[in-house]
Amino acid sequence: MKVLLLKDPKEDDGGQDPYVRDLGQLGLEATSIPVLSFEFLSLPELSEKLSHPEDYGGLIFTSPRAVEAVGLCLERDSKTAAWKESLREKWGAKPVYVVGKATASLGPAPLPRGAFPGPVGTSLSPPQGVPASIAFFSPSGLMHSLKYIRELSGDSIDQIKFAAIGPTTAQALAAQGLPVSCTAESPTPGALAACIRRVLQPPGHR
Repeated sequence: MKVLLLKDPKEDDGGQDPYVRDLGQLGLEATSIPVLSFEFLSLPELSEKLSHPEDYGGLIFTSPRAVEAVGLCLERDSKTAAWKESLREKWGAKPVYVVGKATASLGPAPLPRGAFPGPVGTSLSPPQGVPASIAFFSPSGLMHSLKYIRELSGDSIDQIKFAAIGPTTAQALAAQGLPVSCTAESPTPGALAACIRRVLQPPGHR
């Protein structure tokens, strides 16, 4: 059975998307399709804030995109040398926090206020045939893809099992009038795979 993952495909150390891998281990054929692209709206403002660590008590990275934003700021405006000479030491003396395992895996990543990435809708082109299940990973991804899903699935939309990566996304699905077949117990590949497998397995199958 086919499963559509509405997320940007990301490979782990083994060279495979962990969500695709874990679903595959349960006999499900998963495909990841990006539904959002990101544009950083306030990099100049963020760059300026990074130049003045004395104005802040610490750093908080809220997402992998935040890590990317800071990296872009350090690469532009000739800040690489300044970072090595003084800024890294000054920021390093302050507490740094991250939100979530995905962010933590990228290293300490701060995001002073003022540079939030804005989602931009992109076209959705799923594989042929109606998938048995579609997994949503964010309310914004749902909003930008729902029109295409309804158009492409037509009358078959009632046959699709809709899965959510977490309760916030599940609430967004319900608000759009879509039945939430399952919600992952945690936002991890294994939890989502188990959730989807449970709703797709035949009645009475254990």
